[in-house]
Amino acid sequence: MSASGGTRAIVAALGANLAIAASKFVAFAFSGSSSMLAEGVHSLADSGNQFLLLIGGKKAQREATPQHPFGYGRERFIYAFLVSIVLFSIGGMFAIYEGYEKIAHPHELKNWYWPVGVLLFAVIAEGFSFRTAIKESNELRGKLSWAQFIRRAKAPELPVVLLEDFGALIGLVLALLGVGLAVLTGDGVWDGIGTVCIGVLLVLIALVLAAETKSLLLGEAAGADVVKRIESATVDGDTVTGVIHMRTLHLGPEELLVAAKIAVQHDDTAAEVAQAIDAAEARIRAAVPIARVIYLEPDIYSEAEAVKGPDREATPGGPTPHATGH
Repeated sequence: MSASGGTRAIVAALGANLAIAASKFVAFAFSGSSSMLAEGVHSLADSGNQFLLLIGGKKAQREATPQHPFGYGRERFIYAFLVSIVLFSIGGMFAIYEGYEKIAHPHELKNWYWPVGVLLFAVIAEGFSFRTAIKESNELRGKLSWAQFIRRAKAPELPVVLLEDFGALIGLVLALLGVGLAVLTGDGVWDGIGTVCIGVLLVLIALVLAAETKSLLLGEAAGADVVKRIESATVDGDTVTGVIHMRTLHLGPEELLVAAKIAVQHDDTAAEVAQAIDAAEARIRAAVPIARVIYLEPDIYSEAEAVKGPDREATPGGPTPHATGH
């Protein structure tokens, strides 16, 4: 995901949410609707989330240091994870609590036209933000379904904005239903029920975001198509005859680490191998520009060793040398 594309979607969502939050709090002040209060807090939390994404994008641009030699690209993952926490705690849990209070102590809505008018305005504003996020995402999504795009995207900003805007639109429909039923029946309990539904929705979205960003924080490999391009670019058929094994890791949304053991001819000189490695690195960067850090280790391919499979003792996450079974 390009930084500019993500920023456009974030800024559009931020502008919409700030305007919507202000209007919802005004509607709550005139009507006393708990749905409007929950939706106002939801929009305020979303605005804070967009600020977090912008801060994360800015911090990720810092130069690498001796203490952080691979740079700060994962700052974007960290701030996206903070978004899920804010959405869960401030947005979801507050709405559930407020809805419970309204169900336990219902009261009739005043000036019902205020919340209805604001909710209709919010649908239009959120629709504009959602449309912007969809447009930016379609440039990167390709043939992936929306679920696959959210699951596989390495840049967290667009999936976060997409899920937030989608949740906001569903929440607005729930708020309209709650307010509408409360007005039609004269029973404020419906307003509380709508508020609880909004809270549950926000909690579910927060859990999805947390799961996806947790995976990015742990470290995800490049996609299968990217791995194939790297493997094809590595082998020249002359000095580099194959890839024995390879590991890839996203240091950030647009930074990829590539570590591979490559097969070379047994009678090649050290100078020839060094030249072949330099050429392979250049081909990899041309094929996959985000491959910023590349480590290639030459070795002599042995079919007998290949049949044994990977050495689990030498694999990150594998068993320790002194592990005992039960």
